[in-house]
Amino acid sequence: MTDSGSARMKRILSGLPAVARELLSETDWASHRHAYGTGEDIPVSLCSLLDEDAAVRSGALAALDTGVLHQGSLYTVTAPAALFVAAILDHPLCLSEHEGHFPWDEGPPRSLRAALLDWLGQVAESAAYGEDPARDRANWEWQPWHEDTRGERDPDELAALRACRDIRPALYDAVEPFLSSCDPRICESALGAALPLLSAPALAERVPRAAALLRARLGTMTGRRERAAVARALSLWGMDTSDLLADIDPAVRVCAALGPVRVDRPRALAVLLDAQREPRTTDGWFPEPLRGVDGWFRFTVLRSALDLAASFEEVAPVAIAMVAAGHRSVVDHESGPILFRAFSRGYDPAHSLTSAQRALLRAFVDTDEATGSIGGNRLWFRAAGLPENREGIAALL
Repeated sequence: MTDSGSARMKRILSGLPAVARELLSETDWASHRHAYGTGEDIPVSLCSLLDEDAAVRSGALAALDTGVLHQGSLYTVTAPAALFVAAILDHPLCLSEHEGHFPWDEGPPRSLRAALLDWLGQVAESAAYGEDPARDRANWEWQPWHEDTRGERDPDELAALRACRDIRPALYDAVEPFLSSCDPRICESALGAALPLLSAPALAERVPRAAALLRARLGTMTGRRERAAVARALSLWGMDTSDLLADIDPAVRVCAALGPVRVDRPRALAVLLDAQREPRTTDGWFPEPLRGVDGWFRFTVLRSALDLAASFEEVAPVAIAMVAAGHRSVVDHESGPILFRAFSRGYDPAHSLTSAQRALLRAFVDTDEATGSIGGNRLWFRAAGLPENREGIAALL
């Protein structure tokens, strides 16, 4: 390191919180690994997060993304690096804004604090993967040919996973104060980190407090995005969101209905189904996806409606209309899940088709020549125990 580099590093070290300095000095970084080798180079990257040069900070963030959490993979260096990030969230330089490091980092500049909170949320999501077998099985039911290919894990992978799960209480302690931030972007990033962190069984008792903080903040929020994100979190946590089901903003109403609704289920289901009647409008609510929501927003809405329905008949009119519209939908997120919900126990030749099942299959047959709706859904038809071609379904009808 050059003399100027050493001087710069000394300045950064002198301004670090005591906890962060201790982590740097007491961690045996060389004994840890990241995606490209040992962790000896990580302390410099971590300190560079607080460099006065915005380009250096941006490069340090890129090192976190590409090396410490490469494509969502956890490494033995991830946990101590995450603890360091949590320790510097209050640093004054975290209020500075910068451009993205990679060409695909689009959108307006964001504060370093928001970027670090986003990264901690990604660590938490990776740590939560596979923790709840029942939840995983429920997710796999919507891709019924899925096989668990995890098998035996490498000892280092298991050690990294355990370490990242063990530090979640400390990470949440650092994240929670920013749930009350007056900056909408920081509040949203904090919420995006809090959701996967609070999915940990050991943190379940902290959910009511987090919900209370968000409820208190909700009264001062005016933007659609921030209010909808809070409604979604409250719903996912199983809080009573019945008041938000009547919100003036349809996006907030829908987000309040996305979770395991325990109060006013029929009204929540009606809200979700209404959103499916105008899917393009629904997708337009959030040009930038909400944290933790993958793909078009209508996919999440449909999945929640299918989960919330007590029977296929409750969602049949809207679901059948979606298939009958004849659009080339995204199979694994729309027409496939609809078919699987209609035949959740599989087709049994010993029992007659219900009127809703018959109407759905007729919609697939009527649109097949134009959209390939049966051929494109072949795996879903197979999983439901149904014929896999138009002629077979027509004969069944």
